[in-house]
Amino acid sequence: MRPEDAAAIRDLPLFSDAQEETFGDLVRAGFLQRFPPGVVLINERDPADFLHVVVEGLVEMFATGSGRDTTISIVRPVGTFILAAVLNDQVYLQSARTLEKSQVLMIPAERVRVALGTDPAFARAVVTELARGYRRAIKEVKNQKLRTGAERLSNWLLKEDVAQGASGVVNLGFEKRVLSSLLGMTPENLSRAFSTLREHGVTIHGAQMRLTDRQALARLAQPDPLIDSDE
Repeated sequence: MRPEDAAAIRDLPLFSDAQEETFGDLVRAGFLQRFPPGVVLINERDPADFLHVVVEGLVEMFATGSGRDTTISIVRPVGTFILAAVLNDQVYLQSARTLEKSQVLMIPAERVRVALGTDPAFARAVVTELARGYRRAIKEVKNQKLRTGAERLSNWLLKEDVAQGASGVVNLGFEKRVLSSLLGMTPENLSRAFSTLREHGVTIHGAQMRLTDRQALARLAQPDPLIDSDE
């Protein structure tokens, strides 16, 4: 593993306060692998054998049922999945696949559970990470239930613009069908939402979206820290 990759993983809240011995043991036990786009990394209902850390690329978390599938979230570098199943030694509730060329560190689940019992700082970080995950889940439920499709899309664009440097240009790194599923819409509803957003300063050129009037878009979105903040 490149030193810069190890440093980026070390900076994750989950690992930042762990003892040097703990972190070194987890990383040495892991497998750092590269995957092309479209590779399924884990399947829901399978035993949780590894904690995954996305070092490069994009990973889609998704679920299937009754002949349908839905996107749950997008994991970007440097991010982890799926901690709760690893800690409880249970099956995955979601599947994961790469959206682009990705590099993923896979840490054996048993090593993570051992570290939980031997390193108090790591254990505290695990509890904090699980609490953050719970809060993210509640915020997403509120986002889905309290907002229209256009409002969900506008808030996603505002946050994504900031994540990409606040240039007013958002580059979509995956297919629009993934975005529609992520936002709880059909592709047709996503298209209608984009049409609504044109009146609020959003123009679309393929996979690139320009925010020409951020204030107008914010008036439509009405960002709420109880839904949109990362805290």
